[in-house]
Amino acid sequence: MSISAENLTELKNWFENYVLSFHYNDPELQQNIDLKTDHTMRVCKEMVALGKQLGLDEDALRLAEIIALLHDIGRFEQYDRYRTYSDRKSENHAELGIAVIKKHAILDPFDDEVKYLIIKSVQYHNRPLLPADEQAICLFYARLLRDADKLDIWKVVTDYYYRKDRKRNGTIELDLPDTPGFSEEVYQDMLHERIVDIKHVRNLNDFKLLQIGWIFDINFQPTLDRIKERRYLELIRDVLPASENIDRVFEVIQGFFAEKERN
Repeated sequence: MSISAENLTELKNWFENYVLSFHYNDPELQQNIDLKTDHTMRVCKEMVALGKQLGLDEDALRLAEIIALLHDIGRFEQYDRYRTYSDRKSENHAELGIAVIKKHAILDPFDDEVKYLIIKSVQYHNRPLLPADEQAICLFYARLLRDADKLDIWKVVTDYYYRKDRKRNGTIELDLPDTPGFSEEVYQDMLHERIVDIKHVRNLNDFKLLQIGWIFDINFQPTLDRIKERRYLELIRDVLPASENIDRVFEVIQGFFAEKERN
């Protein structure tokens, strides 16, 4: 597997030009495009930093960065068409991203193995579970992307929850109502260390619990270390209502961390 610095630079230039084609005079619309552009750049940094800690060589690091660069490429067309980032209200942004990648033929310089790893990592990054029958190297990059992606989404949502202006952004909140309580199905998913099923998410509290529950899909120790250092889960807990059920959820999470540390 050989990926040159020039390959990476060309894709970065393409990405920049592609994003510039989604420009709005309305500041609110442009803000949501910028949100995803900035997210992509930070996921690239997270991906490379994690990859270095895991001992990847230069070619593998460049592949990791390309995967991160393209993982949300479908978001721009999604927002342009539907004015939402909710896949439930529009279409699967990963599949839309693959269509964009193929339409623009941006992977033509690469061999079939590299193309496969990029396409599949993008395709799998937002799935509830990874396929068990996929090749190990593909699962590695998919897991690395899922970790890097979650790290930055936690940053985005915690920054948002603690904004001083308190102005709501339906794009970040997936247009969910800010109503009291949370769904029993979401609570049960959390108690059983399951990724929350998006179908069970009915309000903003459910969505916050779903974000906390991503911890059960973290794959690498350096990612866990960053989560603890940055206190993402505690920050989200502090914007949830005080509740014995929430306390119970965090007892489960503490047990999860303790088990990971023993292993």
